[in-house]
Amino acid sequence: MTDIPKIYGSMVFNEHTMRERLPSGTYKSLLKTLHDGEPLNEEVANVVARAMKEWAIEKGATHYTHWFQPLSGVTSEKHDSFLDPCEDGTAITSFSGKELIQGEPDASSFPNGGLRATFEARGYTAWDPTSYAFIKDEVLCIPTAFCSYNGDALDKKTPLLRSMAAIEEQAKRVLTLFGDVEQRVLSTMGAEQEFFLISERDYSAREDLVLCGRTLFGAAPCKGQELEEHDFGAIRPAVNTFMKELDDELWALGIPARTKHNEVAPAQHELAPIYTTTNRAVDENLLTMEKMRLLASHHGLACLLHEKPFEGINGSGKHNNWSLAAGSKNLLDPGDNPMDNLRFLVFLTCIIEAVDEYQELLRMSVASAGNDRRLGAHEAPPAIVSIFLGDELGALVDALVADREFESAQKGAMDLGVAVLPNFPKDNTDRNRTSPFAFTGNKFEFRMPGSNVNLSDCNMILNTAVAKSLKSFADALEGKEGEEFEAAAIDYIKKSLRAHQRIIFNGNGYSQEWQEEAARRGLANNVDTAEALPALVAPKAIALFEEFGILHEAEVRSRYDIKLEKYCKLLNIEARVMERMVHRTYLPAITRFASDMAGHAYRMAELAADTSFQREVVDRLADGIRRANVALKDLEDKHRHAESMPASQEKADWYAKQVCPAMDELRLAIDALEADTSRDYWPVPSYNNILFYA
Repeated sequence: MTDIPKIYGSMVFNEHTMRERLPSGTYKSLLKTLHDGEPLNEEVANVVARAMKEWAIEKGATHYTHWFQPLSGVTSEKHDSFLDPCEDGTAITSFSGKELIQGEPDASSFPNGGLRATFEARGYTAWDPTSYAFIKDEVLCIPTAFCSYNGDALDKKTPLLRSMAAIEEQAKRVLTLFGDVEQRVLSTMGAEQEFFLISERDYSAREDLVLCGRTLFGAAPCKGQELEEHDFGAIRPAVNTFMKELDDELWALGIPARTKHNEVAPAQHELAPIYTTTNRAVDENLLTMEKMRLLASHHGLACLLHEKPFEGINGSGKHNNWSLAAGSKNLLDPGDNPMDNLRFLVFLTCIIEAVDEYQELLRMSVASAGNDRRLGAHEAPPAIVSIFLGDELGALVDALVADREFESAQKGAMDLGVAVLPNFPKDNTDRNRTSPFAFTGNKFEFRMPGSNVNLSDCNMILNTAVAKSLKSFADALEGKEGEEFEAAAIDYIKKSLRAHQRIIFNGNGYSQEWQEEAARRGLANNVDTAEALPALVAPKAIALFEEFGILHEAEVRSRYDIKLEKYCKLLNIEARVMERMVHRTYLPAITRFASDMAGHAYRMAELAADTSFQREVVDRLADGIRRANVALKDLEDKHRHAESMPASQEKADWYAKQVCPAMDELRLAIDALEADTSRDYWPVPSYNNILFYA
């Protein structure tokens, strides 16, 4: 059995290791940086670097790297050894404070959205001491920010850190009004990661999975998820072995992986950690995804992190559980009586206001070609952003808006009617699986992010938007005290809730009635990435980012250009793969089977045998081939037009409104032929094979 306390954090230069290896004065100085946000001087950095190097070498590390998050959305690293040759032909190991604090990777090949010219290759990485260094594959990995020679942010970590500072500053202003002693306020997050595990053999046999991460073709399996037997079911032995190795690797890296289980769709699973500060949680989630992909192959499996690898069943999301912590206090904990908890009501109101005001920015933050196919069904929320509060808080908000007495539902006890089973308290807030932004007791669960996304963007926007609302509250009420403050705060809450009540919806997000009601309320419904991306460069968004120093306008526009370009490139790849697979894989195989069936029918007819079945199949195949050929030509025409267009919003719109429907039509044509084609002729593993492997 794994000795969890012994291995947990063993590959992390965490506070426990720092306390053991650093001089007392250095350790205390570093803690002020970690906990109080104070800058780190070079003298302290030199001592930390020396201790970090000695620890890493003892753990088997030979190299170090500045581990960063370029705007491609993945992580990057350049390995440098600790080796320092001497004149006498020997060598020593070295690692300085300067090397710890700053690196200089080549920035020329990373997405920059016009922030730098191609010939300007210099870029810098800067140590983020608030996220612990760790050892991975015999390399000391130092989490860092990444910027250009001119200081422009070229990564996802930098604006996230800025947003955490912004929300902390404004939250402290609000807490001061309540007489709370000044302390750190941190946004916290826990990412529930969904994923698929399939046979590596089947994965390798599917060109679409290898190149696109999802199946571009595939008829529905004979059995899907309709029996509702996979969710929380017994975990397959091969999967369980993989999960055990994954747990050990993650625990050694200090990642608090807590929960693992089968998800709703066949071959789908989930891993959930314990929450931590948002910055570290994002880093840890990116590490988790990397480990999932690499370790799966040890067990003959392939890990799929695409948002919708299989049509007709659940896609994979990454539920972003977000809250605010002030010291040991959770600012989103309602307490026993939320109506009497004025501080909670203020923070709740500011979050409601922020989500309503910047709903389109939040939708944009999770937009991708893959997530477009996930949102709106199979337990994924719709593209319309709304907030679920549940019965208790929903009734509370209604009472405040209507200016009437609030009657609490009270927490009732659940009696299961069996004497030996204990009664337990019933929560007043249920879980709404169709809500994009749901309150779940002491946090909000943002359910829109897809499984493959870097969560920096959505948390950066959420932090900044809430900071804006908190600032408005503090600006309005600073200078008021006692009963005057309480009366003004309640009045502010009521007015704000009345202005933003439209964003609250506790019903079924999948219903057509909600689509119509949301339109009447004036809520945005950006159904695809092409529609969602312009929100990023709207004057309102740019003003928000600039007000809090998160991003300046050029940095915002660069991210818009990068997201636009990536969307078009991904769909271009998918269209290419579809066309090639139809030309080289599907139509040849289907035509060969149709020809053989026709030959069988001809030979049987010579024997006066009944050939009606064969003729019907051949006729359906011939009609299907014609339909597929027409759909293929339509896709090729629309795809060629897209390729001829310059990178622009118009190109993204064309892909979304013209190319994607053409791809869907071609898929329907090929999938319809699968049931009539002999399995001996079908050229790729089917959904029946892939999803229900032994």
